[in-house]
Amino acid sequence: MADPRPPNGPPRVVRIAPRTAVVLALASLAGFAMFFWPLFAAPEPEAMAHSADAPLIFVVVLPVLIGIVLAELSSGGIDSKALAMLGVLSAINAALRPLGAGTAGIETVFFMLVLAGRVFGPGFGFVLGSTSLFASALLTAGVGPWLPFQMLASSWVGLGAGLLPRRVRGRWEIVMLAGYGAFSAYFFGFVMNMWFWPFTAGIDTQLSFVPGDPVVENLHRFVIFTLYTSTFGWDTGRALTNVLAITLVGAAVLAVLRRAARRAAFHAPVSFDRG
Repeated sequence: MADPRPPNGPPRVVRIAPRTAVVLALASLAGFAMFFWPLFAAPEPEAMAHSADAPLIFVVVLPVLIGIVLAELSSGGIDSKALAMLGVLSAINAALRPLGAGTAGIETVFFMLVLAGRVFGPGFGFVLGSTSLFASALLTAGVGPWLPFQMLASSWVGLGAGLLPRRVRGRWEIVMLAGYGAFSAYFFGFVMNMWFWPFTAGIDTQLSFVPGDPVVENLHRFVIFTLYTSTFGWDTGRALTNVLAITLVGAAVLAVLRRAARRAAFHAPVSFDRG
């Protein structure tokens, strides 16, 4: 079995094998379709129209998560130690999220997701994004039709963190991660706005979704809506939280996570002493 560690880089607990990459790509395409389908088909003008298709997101997301774990278990890409690490980090993220509670955009869950995705790889980051949001929703009674969309968007954040250049280390690594933390905050807000904008922005306004209009024109309205309603408020607060947290404690958290990965000896064969 090939060494899962890239040169001069930390181990990746869940490796992206070709079959796993295909599954993730298809799931991401399906996820984007569930976010952006109103641009191509006129939706029903209901305030919570996504309450009908939210279960479909669970149908897409959950089998992907289970499939990744089972596929990597069967190929030796993940073991019980990696699953234990996933559970611990999911619990930590679930406990961190209520500290910010989204007030003024302060979200304390994403910086840990970025750092864990960086250390353990894109597959681990994808799974951790969904499990963290699911666990925190159970803890804070935040279960609703928005949850599967949050899970999928968070999975993309963790996936992207694991795909960042591996050779960047030291001070520049923190700079890169802080920049990605800011980008991911705006990305999360952008896609999460799309889940409700076509249904709740109102009618006959300059920011409204217009069924049947060209995609480019509706996207233009959506970008303006996002800028006015969330970019300069909630999303910027989330971005600042990520940047500050990664800048202040990123190096220490990365060191702890990498030390834990080394001591756990992921992918090391298990042997029993018969003596």
